[in-house]
Order: sequence, then structure tokens, then C-alpha cells
Amino acid sequence: MKPSIERVAAVYGVWGEILDKDFPKRFQKSPFARKSGNKQEQAMNYRNLTRRCIAQAVCLVIALVLLAIPSPVHAQRGGGGGGRGGRGGGADGAAQTAQAAAPVDLTGYWVALVTEDWRWRMVTPKKGDFPSIPLNAAGRDLANAWDPAKDEANGDQCKSYGAGNVMRLPARFHITWADPNTLKVEVDNGTQTRLFHFGTGQAPPVMTANPADPKNWQGNSVATWETAGGRGGARGGDLKVVTTGARPGYLQKNGVPYSGNAVFTEYFNRYDEDGWTLLVVSTLTEDPMYLQQPHIRSSHYKKLADATGWNPMPCTAR
Repeated sequence: MKPSIERVAAVYGVWGEILDKDFPKRFQKSPFARKSGNKQEQAMNYRNLTRRCIAQAVCLVIALVLLAIPSPVHAQRGGGGGGRGGRGGGADGAAQTAQAAAPVDLTGYWVALVTEDWRWRMVTPKKGDFPSIPLNAAGRDLANAWDPAKDEANGDQCKSYGAGNVMRLPARFHITWADPNTLKVEVDNGTQTRLFHFGTGQAPPVMTANPADPKNWQGNSVATWETAGGRGGARGGDLKVVTTGARPGYLQKNGVPYSGNAVFTEYFNRYDEDGWTLLVVSTLTEDPMYLQQPHIRSSHYKKLADATGWNPMPCTAR
């Protein structure tokens, strides 16, 4: 049986004095100082006491960390609901589907809450207006050459609706299970569909936007649940999605580029607070071709009761 935190604290002691600014003054009046014949001995006693305080404080921290780690027996018994016959597997040990194993429900209708970068998301920024995106020289040159008329002529109106920017759109999103191991995200603005594939380690072959395209706008997305145990066996967690192989597009509607080699790592977190259900998606973009460094952005959504307001629209380049 593990010792309680109180027992650990009693054994090791809590030496808060070492952090007290008045400790040196009080030390002079303590028995440690009074039994010392001179200042040199007092200083030596002070240093020894300080070392002992620090050592015992470190022991306390280590003990508290160890208390927080679940024992192997508890883990094997499925303390988080994933043991034999629990949510993590059936009685025969067969793996569950991603839908059955979901630690959080992301399905339903959601609307974007544009709480940051409003002037770059709600309207099309002017050419060259991209202060928060760490473009390298090649990326800046390409962004400064943006020509929406050229995109329209080439049939590339959807370049800002691809995997690198679709979750930043002012839009409504409909999340459902396409099958027990595939989560589907439909977007009304631009009429886009994303598919998150679980359990295979890699996504199926790319579904092209048209026969001439070697890649589609949304790329290949591989999804995994990241779970965390809670008190009483309760579980929480988030959805991690890694997308590769997307057709080159824009991180921002005014031509801020990402390449076909860009990697997008997203984390979907649901929060239920004060009668609201919110979704926060944090996206890490890695693209050495056009970015000086990885770039992270967060987007926020509110859950809706139904499909009211759902309005599919085509992509636009302007």
C-alpha cells in the first residue's frame, strides 16, 4: 500500500524556511548559531543546515512525484477503463474501433468563433499583409507575387481552403463518423470534406480532387486518440491528427504559401464550461520550404444544437 502524502511529508519534513528571506536573521538566534564560537563556525553551520534543507525538500518532491504515478498492478487492472472487458478492449482482447474507444465526443455541428486574427480571417487581407507568419525569403517572394486572377484562371480558387487553413475559415463544421475508424469533418465554407483515418498507421491512397491532380486539398490525415486517466476511472483526452500529402495551398487567403511537403499536426480539445461546449484546435505547421520555423495557431468553435445556418458555398480566390 502506498503511503499517504501526509505521511511522506511527516517523514521528510517541509523545510519552507530555506525560502524565507528572514531565515538568516532567525538563524543567528537559533541553537545552531548560539553553540558556535565564532562567525566562521556559524557560517559553516548555516551552509550545512541549508544543504540539509535542500536535500530533504528534494526528497519530498521525489516522493510526491512517485505518489502520482499509478502502480503497474493498477494499470494492468484497467484503472482508466481500458482493462479486460473495459472500454479499452473486449473480453477476448480484440481491439476496439476508434469510435467505440473515443474518450471524447467531437461529433455534431460547430461554428467558428473568430476570436483572434480577425482582420486576416474575416476579410481577405491585402497583398503583403502577413505579420504573424514566419515566412522565409522564398515564402515572402511567393506571397508578394499573389495574383487571385491567376488562381481563378488555373482553377485554384480553393488554395486557401486546404488542410493548412480550412480550420481557420469563418465557417460551420459538421463532424460525424463515416465508419467506425474514420471521422469525417465537413465544412460549409468552400464545401470541403476532411477524413481522419484511425488505426492503420497510414491513411488510404489519396482521393484526388480531379483526375489531373496528384494530390487533393485535404491530403492524408492519420488520427489517434490521446487519453488520460482521471479520478474514479474517468477518462479524458484529445484527438491528434497528422496530415501530409496535401496539394500546395495558402495559410492565409492573400497568398501566404505552404508546399506539398508541409506537415500539419492538429490537436482537437473539447471543453464544457458554463453551459457552453467549445472546441479548440491547435495546429502546428512544419514547412521548411516556405517557413523559417514551425508555426502554431489555435482556432475556436462553439457547438450548435442543429444544422441551422448550414450553408455550403463554393471556394473563392478573392
